[in-house]
Parts: sequence; structure tokens; C-alpha cells
Amino acid sequence: MTKIISLKKGLDIKLCGEIQTGQKAREVSHTAIAIVPDDFLGITPKAMVKPGDNVLKGTPLFTDKKYPDIKIVSPISGTVTDVCRGERRKLLFISVEPDEKNNILPEAAKPYKDSDDSEKAQQILLDSGLWAFMRQVPFGIVPRPSVTPRDIIITTFDSAPLAPSWEEYINTQSDYIQCGASLLKKLTSGNVYLSTRNNEALSAIDNVEVIEFNGPHPAGNPSVQIANIKPVNKGEVVWTLDLPTLVRIGKLAKSNELDFSTEVAITGYEIATPHYVKTTIGASLQPLLEKQLKNSNQHVRIISGNVLTGKLEQLNGWLHYPYTQITVIDEGDDKTEFMGWASLSANKLSENRSFPGNFISRKFCPDARLHGGRRAMIMSGIYDKYLPMDILVEFLIKACIAKDFDQMEQLGIYEILPADVALCEYADPSKLELQKILQEGINLAIAELS
Repeated sequence: MTKIISLKKGLDIKLCGEIQTGQKAREVSHTAIAIVPDDFLGITPKAMVKPGDNVLKGTPLFTDKKYPDIKIVSPISGTVTDVCRGERRKLLFISVEPDEKNNILPEAAKPYKDSDDSEKAQQILLDSGLWAFMRQVPFGIVPRPSVTPRDIIITTFDSAPLAPSWEEYINTQSDYIQCGASLLKKLTSGNVYLSTRNNEALSAIDNVEVIEFNGPHPAGNPSVQIANIKPVNKGEVVWTLDLPTLVRIGKLAKSNELDFSTEVAITGYEIATPHYVKTTIGASLQPLLEKQLKNSNQHVRIISGNVLTGKLEQLNGWLHYPYTQITVIDEGDDKTEFMGWASLSANKLSENRSFPGNFISRKFCPDARLHGGRRAMIMSGIYDKYLPMDILVEFLIKACIAKDFDQMEQLGIYEILPADVALCEYADPSKLELQKILQEGINLAIAELS
């Protein structure tokens, strides 16, 4: 029997530019890719290739200096075109141009058997590079191979604005979902949870406990789901991953197939026809967005991800982890508006009852303007409306700013991730960069415990 958890706190932001039901996916192939180490938190990268090297799909591009078994591999076969470094020789990205002649798996890839033990299952994930697509709570970093997780949670839906739907995976990839879940079950003595939005097909999956989550965003965040199933305490570790990653693990386990293809939602008001694109992990944004903008002369903001947690990118940039969404909105820096942020226009997106938009049930087309200046932190309790976790966000943020590790521990730094406070940041009257502040606090906690 499926357990149901209903969350009341949060907010579903209704934006223009969603993908209409029945919209067919466009396929974009033969694109260059780049893998960005900063997308894999907790890793100190060591480059394993140099410009001009020929690589196969699955060849390690870089490894973790502290945990060399953790490999980030090339999703395509081809030629390494750049190993880009920044200040103090920090590795910024490694780019690869495709070469169909080399499109085969490395000889080191070994098939997985159902009779294999947990050590063999772990080694297969490490060798394939799929290990790095998982995250652990606390801290949202790539899991450490030496640590056994208390539980593993797989989220099968994304509740963020304009997020892609993963229903097709559930309806067509059930065999791979089962194989992936069975492999992951060997890696924990606890439970493997599948979180869902009321999909009965998942109830037939063995070796997992299905949890149905109802409620607004951030109901789809794995750390929020963990907090409402069984919170993480100090010394405990829970692994998290999304449904596309589970399917990739299932394909590797069932067919020895290393699949780095991905279906990306091209969304946002500035996209002429929002749709899905079939491409490869880390793809260049240029071919994905070519001829897709409503007005090529418009100054737009390209976001790799959603409007709340995504990364700002340029047209010549790359698709960042978790590689499932691109959002394009108006930058807004060329606009003038009577009364500015204080305007009572019904076109303004706001949850405040002082604005007419609060009473209009329709979708909005906001731009990237801040609408107000940053100011001192206001202790208004507004954060509590948007986070369905038993955490005092205001006090935790203050502890992070003060770099008070003892207070951070007591206030729940082990349970929360930056994406969980994205809605709080959206509604914050002080315009604080809450996600950045919390990430700095997490980095401090990692340093204290290492």
C-alpha cells in the first residue's frame, strides 16, 4: 500500500512558456559537449585527458583527487578540444567534439549480474561514471564510496516552475526502473524509496517503498521528501537521485548499455514553441536554441535549469547538471516602467495581497529584474510559508552568515540543501541571496568535518 504525504507549505509559480501536452520531441545530435566539475559538488577534480586526446564514450575525463574511484566520464566518443582552467589553475570544464568512428564502450566495461554482491554493484557504478550522478544528504555532494547510506530516495517528479514531465520514463522504461532499483537495494541495508505524484505503475516495482507526495513546490525536492519521511541526523547519510539517472543505472545493469542521452525541456516565455529536445548530457546550448527564440534581437536570460535554482549561461555555454531543462526569459534591463517595483500592474507576479496579480488566476511572464534593492535582513517569518521542513530558516541563515558552525548544526544544516530555500529567496523582502549563503554555510560544515 502506497504511503501518502501531503505538504501544505510551498508555492507553485505559474509561468508562461510551458510545454503543451502532446508536443513531440526534437532530436539534436552531433553536438559538442562539455563537462563542468562545479556541477559535481564535493569533488576536487584531477584531469585525466589533455587537448587532442581521442576518447571513447565512458572514458574518464577527470577523477576526484581524494577519492580516485569516483570518475566523471565522457558521454560521447570523440576528441578532447579544451581542458579549460581559470585562476589558480582551477579546472573549469573539459570539452569534447564528437567522432562517430569511435562510438563504442571502453573494453573495461563489465556486465552486471543479479547474483553480484554490493561491492561489485558499487564498482560498476563507479567505473561507468553513473556514481557521480547521485547526491548525498547532508550537503548535496557526490556520495563517498566508503560510506553506506541509511536509505536511498529516488524522486520521479520535478515540481519546479516549467519543469519537464518524466511520465514517459515511467510508462516505457519499467524494466530498467526495476533493474536499477534492484541494484541500488544492494547498496543499502535500509529502504529504497520511490517518491511519486500518484502514479500507480510504480507500485509494481519490487525492492522499493513507494511514497506519494501531494502539495506545491518544493514537494519534488529529494531533501524535502527525506525530511518528511525520516529526517537525517548527524552521522547519517541518505543518497538521492532522479528518475532519468535510475533508468541509466537500469540500462547498465540489464543490457550493459551506457546511455548518456537526455531529454531536455526547452521552456520559457521567450521560446517560440516550448518543446522537448533529445540530446546528450553536457550538450552545447547553441544548437539546442538555434531558431527557437521569439525575437533574436531581444536581450534574454538563458538559464540552464529552472528560474529558481538554474545557472545563468550564455548562448555559447553548456547544459549543466542535472541536464533536464533550459529556461529563457526576458532580461528586462532595457525596460522602463511607471512607479517601477511599486507599480500595481496586474501583470506583476506576486504573492503579496497588495498586488492585483495575487487575485488573478493566470500565468505570468516575469523578467529577470530584482524589483528593489538589497537591505538588512527582516525577521518577518515569511520563510516559514515556503519550506515544508521543521527548520527555522531565518536563524539558520543568520548562523551561516556568522559562520557559527555549532549553531548551524543545531538548526539543521545536515537536512537542508540550497534548492530548498529557493522559494524563500523568491519571496524574501530583503533580497538576500539565500541559496548562496546556505551553500557557503554547507562548505564551512564540510571543511569543519573533513
